[in-house]
Amino acid sequence: MSKGPPPGAGGLWTTKRDGEVKLRMETSGIGSEPPITVHDLFLATVEKYGHFPALASKKQGHWSKLTFRQYYEECRKTAKSFLKLGLGRFNSVCILGFNSLEWFLADIGAIFAGGFAVGIYTTNSAEACHYVAENCGANIIVLENDKQLQKILEVEKKLPLLKAIIYYNDDIKEKRPNLYSWEEFMALGSSVPDEQLDKVVASLKPNQCCTIIYTSGTTGNPKGVMLSHDNITWTAKAAGEYVHLKTALEGQESVVSYLPLSHIAAQMVDIWLPVTFGVETYFAQPDALKGSLVDTLREVRPTAFMGVPRVWEKMQERMKSVGAKSSTLKKKIAAWAKAVGLETNLKRMNGSVDLPMNYRLARALIYKKVRKALGLDRCDKCYTGAAPITKDTLEYFLSLDIVVYELYGMSESSGPHTVSFPSSYRMASCGKEVTGCQTMLFKPDQEGVGEVCFAGRHIFMGYLNMEDKTKEAIDGEGWLHSGDLGRHDEDGFLYITGRIKELIITAGGENIPPVPIEDAIKEAVP
Repeated sequence: MSKGPPPGAGGLWTTKRDGEVKLRMETSGIGSEPPITVHDLFLATVEKYGHFPALASKKQGHWSKLTFRQYYEECRKTAKSFLKLGLGRFNSVCILGFNSLEWFLADIGAIFAGGFAVGIYTTNSAEACHYVAENCGANIIVLENDKQLQKILEVEKKLPLLKAIIYYNDDIKEKRPNLYSWEEFMALGSSVPDEQLDKVVASLKPNQCCTIIYTSGTTGNPKGVMLSHDNITWTAKAAGEYVHLKTALEGQESVVSYLPLSHIAAQMVDIWLPVTFGVETYFAQPDALKGSLVDTLREVRPTAFMGVPRVWEKMQERMKSVGAKSSTLKKKIAAWAKAVGLETNLKRMNGSVDLPMNYRLARALIYKKVRKALGLDRCDKCYTGAAPITKDTLEYFLSLDIVVYELYGMSESSGPHTVSFPSSYRMASCGKEVTGCQTMLFKPDQEGVGEVCFAGRHIFMGYLNMEDKTKEAIDGEGWLHSGDLGRHDEDGFLYITGRIKELIITAGGENIPPVPIEDAIKEAVP
């Protein structure tokens, strides 16, 4: 076992699974808060919001719910069952399936039990699953159905640390040693005394790893991004406060969980922000991205919604196809309302508070109906991130009085780094830094474009077992180099202009980012 912080960047990083890092604490203000573990966070939430609904799952047409107190107790039971199966300290539980109550319990239960939670994309091949499970030292794999089970059985013999496989959702007929249904698995922990789990929980430290996010590089194998308890707990609180997320006591917020939980953005929005602020999470259906998402949104009417660009584009395409079938009069009214909406929101963006008279009429005739049809009539926090979104899509939703706020970050920054929100928004900008986070533009050119570098308590611990890659990402002063090119405007808003590795170098030696060229082509060729 390695002891204490390693030498890298003054102890700010480690590549060892049992390593500890020096936390990037500020001396005062935001960033100086006492560090806490995931368990500390959850316990505080139970005390504050214990009786509020936390998770909602729909089975046979009926929503069943757990309160935060019940959620916490189920996480403890899950952790005990993991201990019974022999989950080792600093070993992993891999989770392979669509978003569900079981996914959340396995994730948090693994952390409570002293292990790591590791999501695997459901689209991964058997070999890709093997790489992740072997790299993170998986003792247990939790999976959704027979399709995922077959992938693991294909590589099981190459996973010497694997002790058990647990399945949920499917009634798998196969019987074999160390293969458990979720019900069988949850019953195992009943013989584990509370004291045994409490001892493990007491050993958890905020500067130790609790979650590993696998991120694909441009070449080679995925990198295991090690996130500490403090990365998760501090970032969730800082980001939520920055966007004025209400606590359950102030008026409970709600979200729909549907994006892949192996991605840090989905984990932040669906798991960690809700646990921090007492937000209710509803699980979408597994076919959400094939069309059922809008039905869930209409039913749940969330107050906050995160969509990757493709989700917003699909909504845009769907609404355009519906609009194309409208009568000539309806088309004219819609075109008028959209022109009013775009003009009004662009003025708002630049600080105008005056609402034109025709805006109110357009809102009554068009905007309210569109929001209701999308299930976003209660949603005042619509977000996009994880990839660039086109100006066309942003303007389309602005014209319908739906402001889609961009956020920017990476797995290595525990998710968000810069965020937009109603009083801090510019078209095509990723917003400003979450309070407590810092940005540096490295080696800026004459236009002020440089590599975007981050600092703050949200910066990851290091890449598991990859010292060279970690040194490439975190420089000697502790800055995380994103590989993205960006610039600030005069008001401090960040704009991402491309990737360093995407630069086109002309015969004359000039560096040209391809993104503006691509945008110009998209505008010219609709």
